[in-house]
Amino acid sequence: MLEIIYEDAQYVAINKPNGLLVHRTRIAEEKKEFAIQLLRDQLGYRVHAVHRLDRGTSGVLLFAKSPEATAPLVKAFSERQPDKTYFAIVRGYAPEAGTIDNPIRPDKDNGLKEPQDALTHFQRLATVELTIPVGRYQTSRYSLVKVKPETGRMHQIRKHFAHLRHYIVGDKKHGDWRHNRMFLEELNSPFMLLHSASLKFEHPFTGEQIEIKARMPENMLRLCQQFSWEDVLQAQEELVF
Repeated sequence: MLEIIYEDAQYVAINKPNGLLVHRTRIAEEKKEFAIQLLRDQLGYRVHAVHRLDRGTSGVLLFAKSPEATAPLVKAFSERQPDKTYFAIVRGYAPEAGTIDNPIRPDKDNGLKEPQDALTHFQRLATVELTIPVGRYQTSRYSLVKVKPETGRMHQIRKHFAHLRHYIVGDKKHGDWRHNRMFLEELNSPFMLLHSASLKFEHPFTGEQIEIKARMPENMLRLCQQFSWEDVLQAQEELVF
């Protein structure tokens, strides 16, 4: 059963687990489970995706219950209106704060050739140095970052942190395989450590300011506790436990 974290007459949101695709794609035809179909089966009626999360990303995923409810939120996302907050664990000591303004070239299969503007704001919340060698270094360093993407390009957060060379741990496509392997073998962490924690938007039908929060997955929360980041997490208003 999917974890439903918000529902009203027009919308329903789930806390998407790591590894679950939003819907069937040409590159993942072999997958039998998709969030949109699982939620339809669970609720007993059709739902419509208004935005996306990557397969490896966990957290807030919002659906509309009708085409009429879908359109205004799709428009809002295209106009960058919703406020989105993510948390990630990245390689190295990231800068204390910054904005990544780096255009992203679309994937080849979407018919677009020109890079699209992309903005990602971030803040470093905590760091840790582990006495576990990776590559030529005898220790390994990591940061917990809060991320607020202004645009919503495909793989934007992953590509932007790869651009900074502060790769998101567990990212198989844009990350660093050596650190991914260390987290898997030494820390029993097989997932990408990127979580969509909060989504805020104006409800198109009621005018209310809606905020939906999703609990951090157990694997990521366990690592944060292991790295002594509990106090930092507790101070984040976007997080629920």
